[in-house]
Amino acid sequence: MNRRVFLASAIAGVAAAQQSEVPEPIRKLKPMLDGVEPISNGERAARVEKARRLMRDHKMSAMYLESGTSMYYFAGKREPGQAWILPVKGEAVWTVAEAAKAAQALRDLGIVTGAVGMEEQVRFGTVDGLRREAPALGAVSATPVTAGCRMIKSPAEIALLQRANEITIEAYKAALATLREGMTQRELSANISAAFRALGVGGGAMAIFGKYTAFPHGSVQPQQLREGDMVLIDDGCSVEGYQSDITRTTVFGKPTKRQREVWDLERRAQDAALAAARPGATCESVDAAARKVITDAGFGPGYKTPGLPHRTGHGIGLDGHEWTNFVKGNKTKMEPGMCFSDEPTIAIYGEFGVRLEDCLHITESGARMFTKQSPAIDQPFG
Repeated sequence: MNRRVFLASAIAGVAAAQQSEVPEPIRKLKPMLDGVEPISNGERAARVEKARRLMRDHKMSAMYLESGTSMYYFAGKREPGQAWILPVKGEAVWTVAEAAKAAQALRDLGIVTGAVGMEEQVRFGTVDGLRREAPALGAVSATPVTAGCRMIKSPAEIALLQRANEITIEAYKAALATLREGMTQRELSANISAAFRALGVGGGAMAIFGKYTAFPHGSVQPQQLREGDMVLIDDGCSVEGYQSDITRTTVFGKPTKRQREVWDLERRAQDAALAAARPGATCESVDAAARKVITDAGFGPGYKTPGLPHRTGHGIGLDGHEWTNFVKGNKTKMEPGMCFSDEPTIAIYGEFGVRLEDCLHITESGARMFTKQSPAIDQPFG
């Protein structure tokens, strides 16, 4: 999910948790960062060389990045207000993140003509200003380079993603053990944030109850937990910058026959997506596999509700949402090292929704989940 959606609620929830006693299941948690290995300088150097190969393939003279995850990916720094310019030949340079400074830095590198790849997070004012400052340079998208490098994760990146996902499961277990009648969604979010802190990381999650679980990105409406409510929590944490994104849907109390049937259908859809994710298959085929399970049960069709109203999954790495997506029309073929969320959703507005989300990585023999899937509606953890 998009972390901005629950930010205001999470901030309020964290403040509430800081003012009250931390629940016992969270007090028992210990940091889980032993053995974590940051990305090495050697790996970052190899990333730079791969970027240069892709720059040559796409006829770029240089690539311009401003503070963000791509800068961190290549340079190991975020540096607000700074820009990092990688020429196709020679040393990379740092400069102030503004058009005039960028133009001068490029001239100092001897780059006065040709195409400069602008990373997608670069502000429009910089791109537009560079066109005025250096009209002989053409600003083009750097996505073929940044995505071309970042979509395929190394073993070191996969290890960091693995740890982030493991930590998220432990945070969720502790937080769901604090459920009680009358709890608000902000209180549950606060407990999840407290659990992440106890585990040694920064993180948080959206929490939604009852009929509001049908909304894929939650609701700001005040909610209090009642017997029989569906409970959905969604998001994750960061380890060395690498993100997790996990959703668990369960019920507070005894599930009804309807709740159990829809939950079981959702689990079958998640399984279908997992089975379809393999090297050489298209990303859209994963979405189609999950969606078929749901539509064959009478929901939809397509993206209509009640049913699955959004993509089945997204890429994940240094960003919670990055290249590429399990969605209709995406003919990108999967390769070993690609990482995705697997999160088909069944949204029944006015009643409830179910989302099960675990992240996976593509191996030579197929997809492998980072975490065990939920076995049943009343057993959220494998």
